[in-house]
Amino acid sequence: MNYRHGYHAGNFADVFKHAVLTRVLTLMGAKDAAFRVIDTHAGAGRYDLGGEQATATQEADNGIRRLLKNLPQGAALDLLQPYLRTVERFAPAYPGSPLIVQALTRTRDTMVFCELHPEEFAALELSIGRDRRVKALSLDGWTALKSLLPPKERRGVILIDPPYEDPLEFRRATEGMEEAIHRFATGVYLIWYPIKNRHDTDAAIRRIVRVAGKPSLKLEFEIAKPQADGPLQATGMLAVNPPWKLKEECEVLLPALRQSLAGMNREAVRVEAID
Repeated sequence: MNYRHGYHAGNFADVFKHAVLTRVLTLMGAKDAAFRVIDTHAGAGRYDLGGEQATATQEADNGIRRLLKNLPQGAALDLLQPYLRTVERFAPAYPGSPLIVQALTRTRDTMVFCELHPEEFAALELSIGRDRRVKALSLDGWTALKSLLPPKERRGVILIDPPYEDPLEFRRATEGMEEAIHRFATGVYLIWYPIKNRHDTDAAIRRIVRVAGKPSLKLEFEIAKPQADGPLQATGMLAVNPPWKLKEECEVLLPALRQSLAGMNREAVRVEAID
């Protein structure tokens, strides 16, 4: 309940996470059938990069600001366009996942954004405006996985992006994933996670993959070697039931993003299919 994403908005982890999210939304939208997006830990929706929180850390300098000054070229730039257009649309603020989802879904698609922090929830309601496609709920994200699945559309993207302040968060992710798959086995699940201790993180992701029991794609991205103490240097996204072509796209996009943000190092990017 204490976490405020405004201190970290637009950092390298946001660039990675949101670039992947935009590719998933684009691939989902390639089919005519409607789908629902459920964001379990939605945050405030919009972040002032010139505000008190963002300027206290200046993390956007090594994230979205660096990317915009050093864009990749070729196929990677093409894949990045939905993300870049959304960032430009809301500039000079930075769009969180709710605004990205709103921008990249269609009139027939629906969204549910969950946020428990009262101030963040109030900001979220202002950010999303009067969009009849959207419901904003002051609801615990893990409770949402039990109460909101399956969606009536029978197609869905579930973004699970907790702050991981609590050491039990990975356990909750495992338990939540087991419950969610039982209720909605065909959903596309995107589970973001920080990497501080790679041994512990690898073990936690293996547990989630095991309870999911579905084809998965593990995406990891580091700008420097992970540290147990100190600032976040590495992050990951586990995609369960990933859309077709996501692996192929990430193999092009993520190395180019790494080069833009921290120079070329292919070992710092991992794209691993898990059947």
